[in-house]
Amino acid sequence: MENKCQLKKASNFDIPELIEIEKSAAGSKLYSPMLTEDEWLVALEIGSVYLIERDGITVGSVSYENKNGVAQITGLVVSPEFQNQGIGRQVLTQIFEELKGMHRIELATHPENARALKLYQSFGFTVESRKENYYGDGEPRLILVLQNDIPKT
Repeated sequence: MENKCQLKKASNFDIPELIEIEKSAAGSKLYSPMLTEDEWLVALEIGSVYLIERDGITVGSVSYENKNGVAQITGLVVSPEFQNQGIGRQVLTQIFEELKGMHRIELATHPENARALKLYQSFGFTVESRKENYYGDGEPRLILVLQNDIPKT
């Protein structure tokens, strides 16, 4: 039986923990981490940022922005020791509940991040385009889009 994940709205006080989560996923060309307090201050100001908790332990984070009725998932990170346990799927299901009524959800992922692509495509995301050096890290990203058929949870 899967342990249910909880989303806890993050605040400025959570920035050190958010940075630690990002560090756990850093070091791979597949992910461009946010490692500065300034980046997180902006993210918290313009979007919705959550810590992902399971059994009282923070296991990751997820964030999105609402830009004129278009939702952009700006981050989804699960600490490596908690990956492959269905957490990403649980979290996206909860986020889609918040985003009901949106006609378009976008996100960016590395074209070689097969696990992420499989997860997103299982929800109905399709590849809209490829952008080179999307985050300024020298790596390409695929822009994935879910339109008009946001999964009903």
